[in-house]
Amino acid sequence: TAAAEMTGAQRVVIGLKRKYADLIDLLTPQLPDFMEICPLADVYPSGDEFILVYETLGRVIPPGGLPIQVGAVVLNVETAFNIANAVQNVPVTGKFLTVTGEVQTPMSLFAPIGATFADCIAAAGGSTVKDPVCLVGGPMMGRLEDHPETARVTKTTGGIILLPQDHPLVSRMRTPWNNTVRIAKSGCDQCSHCTEMCPRNLLGHPVEPHKAMRSLLFGSDFLVPGSQFCSGCGLCSAISCPEGLDPRSVIQANRKKWLESGRKIEPIFRRNRADLHMKNRQTPIPRLVHRLGLTDYDVHADWNEAVSRTLAEVSEVRISLRQHIGAPCVPTVRPGDEVSVGDTIAIPGEKDGKLQLGAAIHASIDGRIVEITDTECVIRK
Repeated sequence: TAAAEMTGAQRVVIGLKRKYADLIDLLTPQLPDFMEICPLADVYPSGDEFILVYETLGRVIPPGGLPIQVGAVVLNVETAFNIANAVQNVPVTGKFLTVTGEVQTPMSLFAPIGATFADCIAAAGGSTVKDPVCLVGGPMMGRLEDHPETARVTKTTGGIILLPQDHPLVSRMRTPWNNTVRIAKSGCDQCSHCTEMCPRNLLGHPVEPHKAMRSLLFGSDFLVPGSQFCSGCGLCSAISCPEGLDPRSVIQANRKKWLESGRKIEPIFRRNRADLHMKNRQTPIPRLVHRLGLTDYDVHADWNEAVSRTLAEVSEVRISLRQHIGAPCVPTVRPGDEVSVGDTIAIPGEKDGKLQLGAAIHASIDGRIVEITDTECVIRK
């Protein structure tokens, strides 16, 4: 409701997967007249804002565009929760996240911003395998973290998955770029399945991974128009390619070159394509989980209030001064200052007399400021 008032929205649509029928039945009678629930299929990537806007409103965001261009604002559950808190002057001091995989007790918890990944893993009972690999952010678009003992929770941390060293997903993510290129050059048969299954291509965007794969034969500097609109969802590599190649890495590399070149093109936009093929080319989540080799870890990660309270008592946090788009925040505290949970410790700075894009950062534990650098603020109890 708070977000609707701030944006002037007259209609609020909640996208909720159809499989959560009990939750839909629970929420529906409690919604005001201007809110409704749109049941979604259990497919990937239904959480992508471009896909979500199409599935809930029937509108297609243009290539490189934003939801506001089609009259929409997209919020995830935690952002809506934080907005509701902000109205009550309650700042963001922690992050809801899931710790799962090779841990004793997979769970969802609330971690103070600046706590280590190792703190979160220990809260879930620790690893069940020797020398695990830490995957941060999800199996499709996440990254490997080699130093969980020093890596810190930020406002954008979404999940931590522990995997054994020999897991195929880990092997793929560790494949050297030169190997990816060499294998793609010799193995790609240009079947174009990666393009035909691409969610952005199904929306009518000019994203064509098979052409990015083909471009490797023409040299590393060849730019493929449309690559800059790739979302990096990874479906082409995880599901589409019958040869087990990695089109995602290739088109993402091409995308990076496009952005660095500064070149602009008028993209081809087939507005009606989504109505033709989106429904019959979606990828079910269970199939994706199986293909990724994660079926054994597909368990319910229960919310654990007690563990969250214990985790809130960590003795030290290192809070990044850059957890958002824009410039790093400027500290408002000094070493030696005493702070409490929720106190402002950094705010967006100014440049040429104008406030820079950013969001204020707040203390996540009670304690003393012991160190401030260009990148982080350290609080110790």
